Amino acid sequence: MVVGIIVAYEPDPAGLNDLLAALRPQLPKVFVIDNGSTRDPGPMIGPAWLADAWCEVVHLHANRGVATAQNVGIAHARALGAAFVLLFDQDSLPAPDMVSKLCDVAEAKARAGIAVAAVGPRYVDPRQDNPPPFIRIRGLSVERQPCPTPHTVVEVDYLISSGSLIPMATLDAVGPMRDELFIDYVDIEWGLRAGLAGFQSFGVCGARMRHDLGEPPVEWFGRMIPLHSPLRHYYHFRNAVRLYCKSDFPVNWKLADGWRLVLKYGFYTLFAHPRREHWRMMSLGIVHGIMGRMGRLEP
Repeated sequence: MVVGIIVAYEPDPAGLNDLLAALRPQLPKVFVIDNGSTRDPGPMIGPAWLADAWCEVVHLHANRGVATAQNVGIAHARALGAAFVLLFDQDSLPAPDMVSKLCDVAEAKARAGIAVAAVGPRYVDPRQDNPPPFIRIRGLSVERQPCPTPHTVVEVDYLISSGSLIPMATLDAVGPMRDELFIDYVDIEWGLRAGLAGFQSFGVCGARMRHDLGEPPVEWFGRMIPLHSPLRHYYHFRNAVRLYCKSDFPVNWKLADGWRLVLKYGFYTLFAHPRREHWRMMSLGIVHGIMGRMGRLEP
């Protein structure tokens, strides 16, 4: 059994219902984990999705972060005896055959004797021209793995959490998401940790999903660069720096990802508005990452 877990925070009602409509024919059960939204998402959900308890809303009553919300959903799925969990952000929309394609690959890899960490779809953000999102670190380079055919399956070091199909047995072996990260690098940390434990993640080129990555992107010399809020950049930089301090993570990943972080720091300081606030929050995140000050940033 595959159980879907949607992490919601101040969701758009239309987008949330579109996601549930796409999942209804594909999954036997879905949990919506509400991270302390000011408006209860329960009344937003169409009665057809709540019928026969196909969809259940779990309220956390405070914003406890993506990692904790995912862990709560995983615990509910485990209690139902789920063999897999399928994680989603509220701003994703899977293709009608996405779940079956992911399951086919996960089961085929398992039959081949491979310890599967997670399998994930190729996502597209309609606001920008996305390259394949499948990442491998080779030496000091971050390489995107191509999708020459819809049948291609590629090995990756980690996947974005939304759309990731994860065997429950892998979660039992690797452990849960890190609550203290709150948001950002949660999926990267878990993927790297799973790799160190001997599990392999895969990108499935034929499984497709629409996913809005952050806020409207910034155009720069004809390229559309993803953009997040200053607060989100705080978590991004804090958690990245904190993971660089971990002794067990690969040094080449730290150097490759760290160089990308330096480029982001320069770009968002110069081109993201309001520039001063982006610079301030990124800098604060770096300081807190070095200090080990984790969890939710309180006012």
